[in-house]
Amino acid sequence: MWHNRLIRTIGNVQNCQNILQVSVYGHFSRRNLFQNGDQSAFNPKTAAVVTKMTRYEYEKKFFKGTEDELKQYLYSKGSDYNILLMRYRTHQNSLNSIVNALQKKNIETRVLTRFDYTQDLIDSGWPDVVFTAGGDGTYLLAASKVTNQDIPVIGVNSDPARSEGYLCIPKQLSTNFSHALDRLLDGKFRWKRRQRIRVTMSGKHMDDDPVELHDSQLKALELRSVEHVKENEVICQPSKQVEKKPSRILPHLALNEVFIGETNSARVSYYEISIDGSPSVKQKSSGITVCTGTGSSSWHFHINHITKEDIKKILRIANEISDCKLPKDVELLSRKLTRRFNCSLKFPPEEHKMAYTVRDPVINGIFQVTKARGFVNKMEVKSRLWDACLVLDGSSSFSFNDGAIATLEMREEDALRTVDLE
Repeated sequence: MWHNRLIRTIGNVQNCQNILQVSVYGHFSRRNLFQNGDQSAFNPKTAAVVTKMTRYEYEKKFFKGTEDELKQYLYSKGSDYNILLMRYRTHQNSLNSIVNALQKKNIETRVLTRFDYTQDLIDSGWPDVVFTAGGDGTYLLAASKVTNQDIPVIGVNSDPARSEGYLCIPKQLSTNFSHALDRLLDGKFRWKRRQRIRVTMSGKHMDDDPVELHDSQLKALELRSVEHVKENEVICQPSKQVEKKPSRILPHLALNEVFIGETNSARVSYYEISIDGSPSVKQKSSGITVCTGTGSSSWHFHINHITKEDIKKILRIANEISDCKLPKDVELLSRKLTRRFNCSLKFPPEEHKMAYTVRDPVINGIFQVTKARGFVNKMEVKSRLWDACLVLDGSSSFSFNDGAIATLEMREEDALRTVDLE
């Protein structure tokens, strides 16, 4: 008898747990929808599909004329109307296949443009999952609104012939989404967590709203020949410690990278930087990028990668000044070294570390950059900049002028949940 009472007691406890897991949004916690012990489980009831705006749609939205007039206008700019229309139709066909596949599985679906996809929608808890129809830019937009691991974000490349789509499911599955969805619903995938960068801002401009670079253009002064004129600028010493100021966590997380620097790229960026709690030092450069493992194959890679010709030149110089006795024909060796070095720049998206790069560092008798590239767990940057920005994923731009302080770090709870269908 005692074991029957024990079973009933366990059952009552489990029922209480299930009741507690019912969310304020009217359905069970997403833990029930997406987890089943150690097994992959995917059983969404609602799905948001964020669609990109194609170039054809963009031109049509802002051009107030007939279709023929639009065609002539595009030709006058050197754009091919027929190609833009074909790319638009390719995207629409892909979008329709995504929506049809979801609806056939009785998943309530909403198609959202970048203007319809709002933070309020995500915060309301309506979507169990967010799909994107587009490329990496659309994926980054969708991910920027999802600040926890409750809602997975899954990218579908709507035009694989023209877009690489590193953040999307494989191309062969993007072109056959119904099969990809079957695999997801059957649990034939692995959950994947992509680490993101949290930015905490203090000092001046900490409460400023971001400028969405995709929606508007920055109107910065074009002061290309103007240099900073600030007290003690030429002294490469950290400024005196000041009283701690209030801070706030920026509303967006960076999935790819954070950029800090002057808005006008032709101007020198001036700032103080502290790596993992080390004493801050003053630097001048073309700005700083700090990336995740996801972003290590993007801007970070293109800044730091080396060419085969550079390696060959270094090997020839090494032959001239040392007794290395390297082969005179360095073609094969340079190819291997180039590949090895460039591959070392990339690291897995789930790794809990950031990679930073000081772009074009100024090195002279006053300013020094002892390490222009490396890994970091926590970074603090104090602005001494003139007309500067802190940009997350090339999209959300925050003012970062003199006196502003930014702290960059990773938190496990900030990771983005997605899937691996490889």
